[in-house]
Amino acid sequence: MTPRLIVSDLDGTLLGSDHTLHESTIDVLRALVKQGHHIALASGRHYHDMKVFRDQLDIPAHLISTNGAYVHDPEDTLLAANHLEPEHAKTLIGLPRPPQVRLNLYRESGWHIDAEAPHLLSLHASTGFGYDVVPPDQMDINGVGKVLYLGDPEALKQLEKQAHEAYGDALHITYSTIDSLEIMAGGVNKGVALASLLERLELTAADCMAFGDNLNDTEMLVLAGEAQVMANAHLELFERIKGAERIGHHSEAAVAEWLKKRFGL
Repeated sequence: MTPRLIVSDLDGTLLGSDHTLHESTIDVLRALVKQGHHIALASGRHYHDMKVFRDQLDIPAHLISTNGAYVHDPEDTLLAANHLEPEHAKTLIGLPRPPQVRLNLYRESGWHIDAEAPHLLSLHASTGFGYDVVPPDQMDINGVGKVLYLGDPEALKQLEKQAHEAYGDALHITYSTIDSLEIMAGGVNKGVALASLLERLELTAADCMAFGDNLNDTEMLVLAGEAQVMANAHLELFERIKGAERIGHHSEAAVAEWLKKRFGL
């Protein structure tokens, strides 16, 4: 049996509506590891945030975090780190934006935000991951994995336009949800990180199964030999991923159900 690499996004995909792992998901992934398959989690979340889910799974799993800016192996060794150019980070921090749009930086060491936003912590309630409030003029422009703007979609479109006009392809600009604009260095995405991981594991794209639900999963799903898109996915994702299979809703542990059938568990 050829070992496979099974890679999944977290929020809206592997995690339920309450942002936690379903018991059946844990059981299925453990069973697949026992069969000799490789598991990777790929998310816009920070590495320290994602690590909690891997600990709950209690399996060796690679972590692709911050939309591909960082890759860690199952022993927590940092395999790759790709940061924004400091000058680019400085410009993005300084872009004019409405006061209700929150500016966030994901750095290797943690999460910086420009003002208190308690409602954001509910997404991380099960992991305990939290932010440090840092005024924009005091934010460190070095070692930034991504700049994340959260807020009104129309305001985010303007920020996206300004960022693109400033640096074009020197940035990778995407959305993880309609109100989450995520900006990494050019060429940094989950697909590029996945390609490097497949090479490290001496597997081909045909040996890879990927699951996702939003636009920041595009490159990863395009690369995978078998791409599964969630029923709750962003509508544009279905158009981007030709030949992808549409599976169930993340609230129904659809990834686990699909894997059970695929591997006869």
